[in-house]
Amino acid sequence: MNSFLRPYSWVVAGILLLCAGPSRAQTSTAVPEAALPPTPGPPATTAKPVPMGSPSGQEGSASALTGEQVTVRQLVTIALERNPGIQSAAERFQAQQARAPQARALPDPVVSGGWMGDIAPFTLMQGDPSSYRGINVSQAFPAHGKLALRGKIADRGAEAGWWAYEQTRRQVVAEVKAAYYAYFYDTRAMRITQKNKDLLQKLESIAEARYSVGKGIQQDVLRAQIEVSRIDQKLIILQQQEDTARARLNTLLNLDPDAPLPPPADVKPANFRLSLDDLYTLAHKNDPGLERDKRLMESSQFAVDLAQKAYEPDFDVTYSYEQRSDLPDMNGVMVGLNIPIFFRNKQRESVIEASHGLIATRRAFDDRMTTVNYEIKQQYLAATSSRNLMNLYAKAIVPESSLALESSMASYEVGKVDFLSMLDNFTYVLDYEVDYYQELSNYETELARLEPLVDTDLTE
Repeated sequence: MNSFLRPYSWVVAGILLLCAGPSRAQTSTAVPEAALPPTPGPPATTAKPVPMGSPSGQEGSASALTGEQVTVRQLVTIALERNPGIQSAAERFQAQQARAPQARALPDPVVSGGWMGDIAPFTLMQGDPSSYRGINVSQAFPAHGKLALRGKIADRGAEAGWWAYEQTRRQVVAEVKAAYYAYFYDTRAMRITQKNKDLLQKLESIAEARYSVGKGIQQDVLRAQIEVSRIDQKLIILQQQEDTARARLNTLLNLDPDAPLPPPADVKPANFRLSLDDLYTLAHKNDPGLERDKRLMESSQFAVDLAQKAYEPDFDVTYSYEQRSDLPDMNGVMVGLNIPIFFRNKQRESVIEASHGLIATRRAFDDRMTTVNYEIKQQYLAATSSRNLMNLYAKAIVPESSLALESSMASYEVGKVDFLSMLDNFTYVLDYEVDYYQELSNYETELARLEPLVDTDLTE
């Protein structure tokens, strides 16, 4: 046996070298999350690493929500660190990045050995020239350009994965902002409604006092009581909306839905000056969905090129070494080619399949373009309408209705205006003040929904 192994010592050493790499990689099948590298941007693209964060670091970021107020910037920062949807998209991108080296690698070499003659393994039958023992090493080589095309397909797939991650990241930021502005509206509306309830209860007491001395009517007292009950109804609805907005924010931050959350800081109307054409230009340049579909189109084009390459035969090279009884050792080399004689059912259909895939990605890009244009138009019109209404409430309706209320209250005290007229003015003021904050919340929310499309901070 030793006499057989000595001539193969260089071959055995080569096999051991080939096996050394996989054996090291297989020593650990699970990669700790903390050991993963930060997520880079796609080739030729500058991007910040994804802040994955450790459990202890996440608790520290969440503990920042203990002040008297919380800002939207604080919540966005925490969401970028803790949101599992962002982390999942980052992991998918890293998985796609790992495909490119695999796609460019040659197939694994094949090593085989055997003997002919004696029943004992690798034993020659003396005196029989047909008895031999040998070893073969073969390596397949795809046709020129195939590995490069496979690598390009994997690269474009990874870049598309990065833009899918970027789309998820931007969408989560927009959702956090939208939930924050809803939370802001609910708290402000509750504060205004509660303040006006206190004032209405004082008016109810005045109506009761006037009724008790014969200067008022019972209808005034009953109407005031009805308005107090109506405000209680509004407070119940607003409380439910506030709890829902708080739960939504906690969910986006990967916190318990019932976790406490400080009240929101004051929101100032954003100074939005971009025109509709400006938004279209920015969206066509920066929308992550369009960028993703561009990479998928390029990948599909490379897939068509690869399918056409399938008409070119691959080849493999085999080296053989044999020892024979009482005869000199033999060395041999063989070269093989696959002949695509069934190209009508295989290669041609593969090209047709890839061509339809390319057309599908082009139509998907066109569909995304029309969707982006519609979303830009929709959000722009909604934001513009909310801004106009907000300005109308702030500059005209609320001040004028407040003056009307003050005038009716003064007239009521001297008996020139009945209680119901004063109460109507009171109701108008309450509704208009709440409507102002509703439009402010809508305005900021629509701008936040524009941000993922144009990659521009519009709310600050």
